[in-house]
Amino acid sequence: ENNSDKQLGTYETEQLINTVTKITDLLRKCWGVAGAGIISSNLARQEGGLTTLFNPTVPGEAVYALFAFVAIDKFQHHLHCLKGDIMILINDIAAVLHEEVYRWGYEDRGQCNKNLGGAFLMVYRIGTVAEVLEKRDRAEAVIFSAKGKQSNMRNRRRSGQLTSHTRTSSSNSRNGRSVDSIDLSSLPGIRSFTDRAILGLLKTFAGIHRDATLLKWQSDFRLGAGVHATSIELIFGMDAGWAVEGAVGSSYKIDATYLSPHVNMASRMMSATKQYGVFFLFSQAVQGLLSDNAKDKLRHIDTVTVKGSSVQQKIFTYDAKVRSDFFLYSKTEDQADLDSERYSPAIWDTDQDIVAMRNHIDDDFMRVFNRGRDEYLAGNWPKAISLLKKADRIMFDREVDEGYVSHVPSDNMRSLSNVLDSSDIYDDEYYHEEGEDKVTRLALGDGPCQRLIAYMNEMGGEAPDNWAGYRPLTSK
Repeated sequence: ENNSDKQLGTYETEQLINTVTKITDLLRKCWGVAGAGIISSNLARQEGGLTTLFNPTVPGEAVYALFAFVAIDKFQHHLHCLKGDIMILINDIAAVLHEEVYRWGYEDRGQCNKNLGGAFLMVYRIGTVAEVLEKRDRAEAVIFSAKGKQSNMRNRRRSGQLTSHTRTSSSNSRNGRSVDSIDLSSLPGIRSFTDRAILGLLKTFAGIHRDATLLKWQSDFRLGAGVHATSIELIFGMDAGWAVEGAVGSSYKIDATYLSPHVNMASRMMSATKQYGVFFLFSQAVQGLLSDNAKDKLRHIDTVTVKGSSVQQKIFTYDAKVRSDFFLYSKTEDQADLDSERYSPAIWDTDQDIVAMRNHIDDDFMRVFNRGRDEYLAGNWPKAISLLKKADRIMFDREVDEGYVSHVPSDNMRSLSNVLDSSDIYDDEYYHEEGEDKVTRLALGDGPCQRLIAYMNEMGGEAPDNWAGYRPLTSK
């Protein structure tokens, strides 16, 4: 009988543990990393030795993170065509996106904070303000500590020169520091952290073009009239900085979320991909946190201010083109996990996916484009237009020779086509050769070149007198 009671007790304990584990897993999936603080703070709240009632609207906490918005291109079209089956498509995309973000995020720091239907907010949490300051101070202590300095501090303590007032002032200085004044690039390990975050997005780009489940959607009659006339595309935007992590809502319904101008900036970056005809846009803050190997692969395409901000900043893209042979580079989950574990900055020059999607970029194009961009920023617009036309032609010829089938965000194609129709750009014999289809010409050219040419042409082809080397992005 005693044995039966023990077995029953063990069984009940195991069931309780399994139940708690399932609840924990559901909470993590529903609320993500932002909800962890809400849950833990409520569990810690006690009155009279007893846990108080659940209060989800606890104060927020300032944290540092990378924020990435990922959106399904032409989502409204897909929604209209698929109706209720749009949920299946979203979940098929999420399966690839979440897998790669979790895989490449440093120590599981990559999390999907929100699924917003046609968009996803990905958060790569660096740490709270206190944690970030502690990491930086610890690194500085290791770098600058020396026996002489330590000996000097001991002597000062013995002589009473190091007073409690000195220590208190230092502590107050730390607590009063503005979240905007901290240079994240000084944190140890931040370059690998940021590299891995972007690699997860790039791997997602490759993954959605070789995932068997997603490829079947191309032949869905509702989307492409049954002739493979459509493809499932994602666009990506990222920024880095601080945010308030916490709960928004009431005791009836809350959302664990991040509130910050940097979250908004990531959304602006994502939206702006449509204007430039690219799949990726990264802010200057993100570019500054990357390794030198990664920086070499990004392209500075413009200097702008975004809606809601007066800060001018460079914006960067990772040049990625859709390839029909991505399936050749597919790997098992174990192999992909091993690649992530073995990360080094050399991956930017050796990984098959990363190299293949950027294979259309060569030194000749980059040299001409950079000259054209610099002339544009300097206000020498006639020279800039000439150089950017040449760069666009180089890109077009290379893509035709390599057999690329390009897919560009639909909004970019429509807006550029309208601008070119109302100008003499498209009639230029260097920019457009007789017999070329305009849609094909735009789709296979370089989006940033075309966008800058279109902007300068809209302004009359000459820089205004008050040109300061940047322009506002007026649309969201």
